[in-house]
Amino acid sequence: MSLRLSISWLSTIILLGALFIADAARSQTTPATLGPEFNDGYANVNGVRLHYVAGGNGPPVLLIPGWPETWWAWRNVMPALARKFTVIAVDTRGMGESSRPTSGYDMATIAKDLHELMKALGHQRFRIVGHDIGVWIGYAMATDHPDSVERMALLDSNIPGVTPSPPIFLPKSDNTHSWHFMFNQLDDLPEMLVAGREREYLSWIFSNYAYRPDAVAIDHYVRAYSMPGAMRAGFAYYRALPDTIEQNKKRMQSRLKLPILALGGEHGTANVAETTLKQYADDLSGHVLASCGHYVPEECPSALLDRLMPFLDGS
Repeated sequence: MSLRLSISWLSTIILLGALFIADAARSQTTPATLGPEFNDGYANVNGVRLHYVAGGNGPPVLLIPGWPETWWAWRNVMPALARKFTVIAVDTRGMGESSRPTSGYDMATIAKDLHELMKALGHQRFRIVGHDIGVWIGYAMATDHPDSVERMALLDSNIPGVTPSPPIFLPKSDNTHSWHFMFNQLDDLPEMLVAGREREYLSWIFSNYAYRPDAVAIDHYVRAYSMPGAMRAGFAYYRALPDTIEQNKKRMQSRLKLPILALGGEHGTANVAETTLKQYADDLSGHVLASCGHYVPEECPSALLDRLMPFLDGS
C-alpha cells in the first residue's frame, strides 16, 4: 500500500471517528433524554431558521438561554415545568442548531424572531423565562410586544443601557464578570485568539462565573461553540450592543405593567435585574438564591423551581 493511500485511509478513519464521537455526544443532549414528551422543532421566521425543543401541556412558557449556552441550559427544569406548562426552549439566532446569519443580533431583531416563533407555534400570549442575554431579549420582548408577554422571570443579568455601566478601571475581583463585554465587541481579534482554543476560553468563562462549575454542561457548550461561525455569532450579540443600548433608551420610556420576577445567584450578579428595573416596573419582585452562581438554571434548579413555578402559575 502506498504512503498516499495509507494517509488517505488514516484520514478517513479519523474523520469517521470524529463523526461517531460527535453523534454519541449529541445523543446525550437530545430532547429524548429529558422524556418522551419533548421533541425538536425548527421554524423559519424573520429571515432566520430557529431550533427549539418543546414539550408538556398547559400555558406556553418560552425559555431563553444566555451566552455561551444553548437550549440545553434548561434541561434540569424542563421536565418539572412541563407538568404544568407547554415549555419551549429555544436556540436564539446564531446559537446551537439555529442558523447563524451575519447580522440581526440587536435586541429588536431578536425579540421579533422569538415573537414570530411563538406566533408560528400558535401562541399569541405566553410567559418568558430568560437568563443572561435572555434577560436582554425578555426585556425587549416585554416592551416591544407588550400584548404578547403575560409575565416574565429574569435570571442573573444586567440590561445594557438600563443598568448603569461600571467604571472601566475596576479591581480584578470586580472586573471578572464584566471584562468580556469589551473583549467580545472587538472586531476580528476575539476570533483570531479563540479559534482552536474554544475549550480554553469557554472553560475559563464557566469556571469563573459559576459557583458550581461541575453543574454546568461545559463539554456540550464547547462542542456547540466549536462549530463553524458559532463563536462569531456569539460575539455578534456584543458587537450589536451600541444598537441595543440606543433601543433600550427608547424602551425605558415605557412602563412595564406585567408581573416580573427577578432572581439572581448569591455568587453571580446578585439581583441586578431587580434594582435595574425598579423605577420602570409596576409589579416587580426579586430574590437572591443562596449558594448559586451565574448559571442559575444549571447550578440551582431546585431553588429556581421553588420560586418559578408559583410565579408562572400566577399564584
